[in-house]
Amino acid sequence: MAVLEWYKLPAILVKPLSMRIHKFLEKTKRKNAMNKNPEKETEPVAKAEDRLRKKVNVLMKKQKLHQVREIVKHHDASKPWGQDAQVKVGCRLIQIMMETAYIQPPVDQFEDGPPDIRPAFVHTLKTVETQRGSRRYGVIECDPLVRKGLERTAKHMVIPYMPMLVPPLNWTGYDRGAYLFLPSYIMRTHGAKQQREALRRCPKQQLEPVFQALDTLGSTKWRVNKRVLGVIDRIWASGGRLADLVDRDDIPLPEEPDTEDEREIRKWKWKVNNVKKENSERHSQRCDIELKLAVARKMKDEEGFFYPHNLDFRGRAYPMHPHLNHLGSDLCRGILEFAEGRPLGNSGLNWLKIHLANVYGGGVDKLSHEGRAAFAENHLEDIFDSADRPLEGRRWWLNAEDSFQCLATCMNLSEALRSPSPETTMSHLPIHQDGSCNGLQHYAALGRDKLGAAAVNLVAGEKPADVYSGIAAR
Repeated sequence: MAVLEWYKLPAILVKPLSMRIHKFLEKTKRKNAMNKNPEKETEPVAKAEDRLRKKVNVLMKKQKLHQVREIVKHHDASKPWGQDAQVKVGCRLIQIMMETAYIQPPVDQFEDGPPDIRPAFVHTLKTVETQRGSRRYGVIECDPLVRKGLERTAKHMVIPYMPMLVPPLNWTGYDRGAYLFLPSYIMRTHGAKQQREALRRCPKQQLEPVFQALDTLGSTKWRVNKRVLGVIDRIWASGGRLADLVDRDDIPLPEEPDTEDEREIRKWKWKVNNVKKENSERHSQRCDIELKLAVARKMKDEEGFFYPHNLDFRGRAYPMHPHLNHLGSDLCRGILEFAEGRPLGNSGLNWLKIHLANVYGGGVDKLSHEGRAAFAENHLEDIFDSADRPLEGRRWWLNAEDSFQCLATCMNLSEALRSPSPETTMSHLPIHQDGSCNGLQHYAALGRDKLGAAAVNLVAGEKPADVYSGIAAR
């Protein structure tokens, strides 16, 4: 139940607004009480409620809407809203909710007559007795069906931490930072009370480096690569089945054999179970892809957006938005790019070629930097064809291990190489780099282990080392 405290409104609004609304509501209430007898009822209840709603809306708009607009218009977004602004905007939002929210109880299929559609929220007046006397409040009550529905679903609700269109708030404490209004916590403790309390007791000075690191990650501006998203949408609309996109259709179940042979029936049941398992996995993958694409389509026309970050229980930083982010799958990384581009320069152009070999994989990513750059130069025709005709051409980019990142790199590299001055070409492409067995890197550094450091690329080498291959060869 939400309580609308009219007494907190500014004095200029309280007297003319609350008194007129109160008088009108009381007058309507007395009139309805006198007309309880259906034979004496002169107008349907629905019409009376509609007339009441219209009258209240007119009063609200005349007295408050203009002031709300002025507050928003002249408001400095860098400063928090005061109580005055919060009350006015909140009242208007409650009004809109009451105007648009309706509920229909389950219909009895054998019952005649129109469906029972009624407001989900109703405004009433209640008197609250206190030691200082009584006070009347305007109360917004929800329909019992709404309350029951909330009770059933509340424990399953997940807060949608979407990417932000404005920079996140800097972290200043355990639960102070990131999102402007959604509850945000610097660490995902998942109910671990001891860990949460230890974090609360930690001196703020000790957490400052963590705050600064998370603020830096959160202040990075991203955008959607529309060309790559367009290719993905075309593949998905045609049924998927390319790159890492799952087939949008289920596998048909095998027909039951017309036999009484138990071995044949067991084989058929085994095949049916396998098909059902595969279809279940496809369904999960389709849902995951739909969530990612829904966010990408929603954000594609934005100039840029931000990902607030927090820590997991191990202290690793992750975006708070779970679906489309730069630490996600190849699909996510292919769609996302930096909103603020930089000229490539000589080193950037070379790293773009190295990055192409890295995302292509297939052993090419294990070559030296010179070998990886040479791989890109030896496949320029394939790169240009992939960028110009990703689906109508030879589809060379689909051979890559990270197909969509490869496609995005082909597009950026083609633009640079076709430019009269490749070094001045603006690039928005992130060059992802991953550590080699971070845990072993820490052990090698702590123990000053030169052999271990070489196995996990902590020391210079011509080619990337692979600790697993080294162990297998011993």
